[in-house]
Order: sequence, then structure tokens, then C-alpha cells
Amino acid sequence: MSRLPDEAVRAILAPIASAYARRLKRYGTSPRGVFWRHQFGQYLRFEILLGILSRDEARRGGLVFGDLGCGYGAFFDFLKDRPEMRGGRYIGYDMCPGMIEAARRRTRDPRAEFVLSRAVLDDADYSFVSGTFNMKLEAEEATWNGYVKENLAALWERSRRGLAFNMLDLEGKLPGDGLYYARSEDFLDFCRRELSSRSELVSNAPLKEWTVYVRR
Repeated sequence: MSRLPDEAVRAILAPIASAYARRLKRYGTSPRGVFWRHQFGQYLRFEILLGILSRDEARRGGLVFGDLGCGYGAFFDFLKDRPEMRGGRYIGYDMCPGMIEAARRRTRDPRAEFVLSRAVLDDADYSFVSGTFNMKLEAEEATWNGYVKENLAALWERSRRGLAFNMLDLEGKLPGDGLYYARSEDFLDFCRRELSSRSELVSNAPLKEWTVYVRR
């Protein structure tokens, strides 16, 4: 798989980071501040992502979670009082400085760390991506598709047990909204071919999205 040059990555990500910074300034640390309509949908996505864990893993806790595109830390809010997080550690990554500053201000829990980075830097038991790949703005479809797959491959290298990510379904595509709508079969085939044969497609109903679990 060919790798995008750093300058090309910076060019496609800069306007996206700026859009999130403006959104945070307008709506604050709320679902709308990261382009979600409401908390119900935001938390439903988190619940589906966590479905990659086995019941025993969820009950035991003690896991390290990596979250690419963590925003202001909503996934940790969702996790912090759940059994999955008992004795565990959470590392959130985001490329938007304002998001990381907001996450650090509002979260003092020593189990959580927030890192300014467009890529995951440390190993985790499970890596998660919720909505991070949905906004492409002016990036070409083929370029964004390659960028997402490159990121998934890098995430997989940092995931000791599994990776779960969600994306907008191509069938719900609206013209000219700057979002990326993906074909589930394309990404499932990629994951099975390049990452792990233990890759599984999950519906996000009633949301017009889908999730893929990739397991070791």
C-alpha cells in the first residue's frame, strides 16, 4: 500500500482541523462541538465500538484503550465508570490543539491521557475510531480512501488485541456536504486482506453507518 507524502497529509488535514476548532469555539464541549447531532447517537456509537470486547474482558477490565480523534474526551466520559475501564488506561489522540486543551481541562482522572497528534503513538489493547474519518472536506475521494486505509494499517500495528472503527454508509450519501461515505464491503475486504482474517462487519442501525471489528 503506497503511503501519502507528509505534505499531502498536512494539506488535506489542515482545513479539517480548522473546521473542528471553529466548531468547538461555537458549541463548546458538547456533541455538537464535534459535529454530532446529540449525545444519544454519540453514545450509541461508543456502545457498538465496545462490542468488540468479549464478556470476560469487559468484566475483568485492566485494559489499555487508544482513541484516535478523541475530541474533547467524550469517549472517556462514557468509559470512566464502566467495568471495562476498571484498573485500565485510556489514551486519546487528536490533531486539533483546542480539542486536546479542552479534554485536559475537563478531565482530571489519572487513568486518562490526551495527546496532540494525528496518529497513535503508543500500543493499546484495543484501538477505537469513532467518526474520525467522516469529514474529508475538499480531499478527493480516492485520496481520502487511501489515507483512511493507511491510518487503519498503522493503528493495527499498535493494537495488541483488536481495532474497532465506524464510518458513514455510502447509501446515505448527500452531495456536496464535505463528508466521506464509504462502501462497507471495500473496507471489510481491506481489513480481512491486509490486517486480520478475523474482521467482522456490524450494523449501526438505526444510524446510517457501519462498524468493523478487527481481532487478533
